[in-house]
Amino acid sequence: MSMTCTTGQLYLTATVRTPDTSDAALIRSIAAADKHAMRILFARHNVQVFRFLLRFVGDKSAAEDLVSEVFLDVWRQAGMFQGRSQVTTWLLAIVRNKALSALQRRSTEELDEDAAAAIEDPHDNPEATLQNRQKAELLLKCLRQLSAAHREIIELVYYHEKSIAEVAEIVGIPPNTVKTRMFYARKRIAELMAAQGIDRAVV
Repeated sequence: MSMTCTTGQLYLTATVRTPDTSDAALIRSIAAADKHAMRILFARHNVQVFRFLLRFVGDKSAAEDLVSEVFLDVWRQAGMFQGRSQVTTWLLAIVRNKALSALQRRSTEELDEDAAAAIEDPHDNPEATLQNRQKAELLLKCLRQLSAAHREIIELVYYHEKSIAEVAEIVGIPPNTVKTRMFYARKRIAELMAAQGIDRAVV
């Protein structure tokens, strides 16, 4: 075992965390202020966290900023992780709270503009682009009329492709409650879309 000693700090190669170290072990090391473990965890999960946030906030720059906030919270809260659930579930709960807080800070108008712009295809003709924008705005209006609880379930299940069990863990409710909320959310969206002259909802 080789070792290097510099300015009072001892580095043992045998104790260096490797990329195949489990998430739980990394969290324990992070709780002990191990920056190397933090870098590994970040490299392992930052893309997933970014995509999760992007789907919620609809803005790349905002999502990137929130990624930094999420992992700062991980650094601060690692000592509170008790291992009762998977690290990814604990992490996504932090991400969810950050995303919801960000949404509360933003206006409905900003969200509508971001989402509408995101679905535009540069190869569409002007008429098709206008139709897509109008459909996106209509769907967003329908989603905004759902309760916060129902809207959250739709986001996680359809846009983040989470299973019923995963949503239940992230939100902290029983799986049957997730199913019930999803049923009523879909029913309500269908009613709202039908009222606007669209026969079936997109979810």
